[in-house]
Amino acid sequence: MPDVAASSRAIPRVLNGETLSPPPIWMMRQAGRYLPEYRETRKTKPNFLEFCYDTDLATEVTLQPIRRYGFDAAILFSDIFVVPDALGYPVRFEEGRGPVLEPLSELLVRGLDQSRANSHLDPVIATVKRLREELPSGTSLLGFCGAPWTVACYSVAGHTTPDQTAARVGSYRDPDLLQAFIDALVPASIDYLVRQLEAGADAVQIFDTWAGVLDDEGFERWSVAPTRKIVSGVKARAANAKVIGFPKASAARLIGYIEGTGVDAVGLDWTVPAGLAREIQKKVPIQGNLDPMRLVAGGRALDEGVDRVLEELGQGPLIFNLGHGVTPDADPDDVKRMIDRVRRSG
Repeated sequence: MPDVAASSRAIPRVLNGETLSPPPIWMMRQAGRYLPEYRETRKTKPNFLEFCYDTDLATEVTLQPIRRYGFDAAILFSDIFVVPDALGYPVRFEEGRGPVLEPLSELLVRGLDQSRANSHLDPVIATVKRLREELPSGTSLLGFCGAPWTVACYSVAGHTTPDQTAARVGSYRDPDLLQAFIDALVPASIDYLVRQLEAGADAVQIFDTWAGVLDDEGFERWSVAPTRKIVSGVKARAANAKVIGFPKASAARLIGYIEGTGVDAVGLDWTVPAGLAREIQKKVPIQGNLDPMRLVAGGRALDEGVDRVLEELGQGPLIFNLGHGVTPDADPDDVKRMIDRVRRSG
């Protein structure tokens, strides 16, 4: 039977092309370090990947911003590196440094095992199911994965580098090795997203945080092509699946990205000009694009930024969001101020 509650949720309605006033709102990284309750919960399990795989804890921190703010969507608390971890690629997180992967090698790629991925990710899927049961019926649930290029960026050198220079150099020097790794990430990502949708997610997002560092040829090969395979693979297996793409810092290429990947909606970072955003909005719903630093600044800067997004983009299908994730130095009171201002606009 159709899920009546799902059909009335605001975000699926926007993803189907409706313009709502006020627009629905959620924030990337809304379950995170800016919230004191998150920081307290996080202390209970210092190993970050273990925290992600703990269904009780991941459910709790996903629900925290919903309880506090009543966002229109909850996004699964997890990490983009659970997919390579599930395939057997060595991943760890270091305090103050973030994700650290073993440097990419032919030996590591040959050792990746698709057959172990689903069972390894079972705790994450259990979290999705639990969330759908515990969330208010009118609240959307979003799943996600990392785009293969962005995941691969951390593997070439074993860690992030300025402007992902190591990954870019690696893509030129040994494109076959990078291609082999991306080719392993694609089917695992498809399986992962389909399972999230089957477990109760209303839509899924593909985060390509580092798409903007690529040249034209690289953008097509490493960002668009793998994303297209993931989108088509998900849609072939999940009826009416909705996929949001987020290729950060790719303003001039966004229309080509939409046409080349088949995403149903696109996330915009704060550098996308309003005129271009409106042209994109004629093709697909958009999500964004308040500068996260306006949220940190608060006050008049925040109010003016919220008003500008609503004025410039609110006449078409819009999901209000930041142009990237909320940062740890954001004030929780300013998050409420932002939400209240968006909701008063309707």
